[in-house]
Amino acid sequence: MTTIPPEHQELIHRVLGANYLELSLAKLRVDEEPDAALTRVHVIVTERGILVDLEGAGVGVVEAIFNAMLNRYAVEYQSLKSLRLSGFSVEADMNTRNGGAGVDAVGTVTLDVVNSEGRRFHFTDASRSVTASIARAVVTVAQYFLNAERAFITLYNARKDAVERGRPDLIARYTAELAEVVECTSYADVIENFKKELR
Repeated sequence: MTTIPPEHQELIHRVLGANYLELSLAKLRVDEEPDAALTRVHVIVTERGILVDLEGAGVGVVEAIFNAMLNRYAVEYQSLKSLRLSGFSVEADMNTRNGGAGVDAVGTVTLDVVNSEGRRFHFTDASRSVTASIARAVVTVAQYFLNAERAFITLYNARKDAVERGRPDLIARYTAELAEVVECTSYADVIENFKKELR
């Protein structure tokens, strides 16, 4: 089970509605060369009901999966490139083991991510497969921040339209919502330019 940060999640969902991009892990293959400190991954995610193949490499599973997500999504959602992993932990719940050895216990993976503004977000996933939990947590990181960027742009365009139509009620509403959503976006040229216009 993956936990998504509550920060502005309801607002992001409401702003995007049916355009909210839901991503889920469908399949994962990991190929590691421990002596070379190289991990390659083949990740299949479900995106709008379609299976999408992603590949990435890095030093370890977290970086390899994150790079796979960047390869697919950072071209359109530039803010993903400015995210920084600030913490990574795995904790086993030994009370969930089925046998005496405990090697099948549920492990909880926690990823701490910092956006370009220095704000910290926590993503967790728990399962009997630490690798699958890592992958689901990384997929959720990408999903959260790309939807935050999309919501910001949607609100910006709605506010711009309200200004053109002379609707001060909507201008106030969209400005307040933009101020909320901007807290969970990360730096991208397009967002930085929009933020300058709003000042």
